[in-house]
Amino acid sequence: MKLLLSIKPQFADRIFDGSKTFEFRKAIHRRTEITTAVVYVTRPVGMIVGEFEIQGIESGHPQSLWDMTSHGAGVERAFYDSYFADRRIGYALRIGRVKRFDEPVHPGSLFADFTPPQSYMYVSDALGRPLADDVSQLSLFNADLLETAPCKIPKRGRSGSERLHREKVYA
Repeated sequence: MKLLLSIKPQFADRIFDGSKTFEFRKAIHRRTEITTAVVYVTRPVGMIVGEFEIQGIESGHPQSLWDMTSHGAGVERAFYDSYFADRRIGYALRIGRVKRFDEPVHPGSLFADFTPPQSYMYVSDALGRPLADDVSQLSLFNADLLETAPCKIPKRGRSGSERLHREKVYA
């Protein structure tokens, strides 16, 4: 399982050029076994452009989180403060090895009725591309890997993280 993150173009560029080594989040995924994030760059790009290894997750009050991560924040302090305004806790994904795809992938070619997640969504490992430097990059995803299960959108009244986060899960 991988995490697909919606990231603004300027922040995605900083992730892939190495100047942003932390990705900040107001809410964090619950599946702690996930170690890879797939990067969907929001409009006007609207493409899946690469992925990165999640080396860990920092959390804490926004002031202490900034103290731990400012060296790799890739954002100005004013932006950071406005992003976490009125929050008692924030999260930072520690970015490890990054892989920018040779060719961006239109999400519509992978998901029927793709709607970008507001924060994140879970995707199958098969939807990512290899991180290993010695593995040749796939020019297109294998057709047999593109079959996805119907999107499971939780209904009102369900409990737990399904109700709180309204996660989409693709098999």
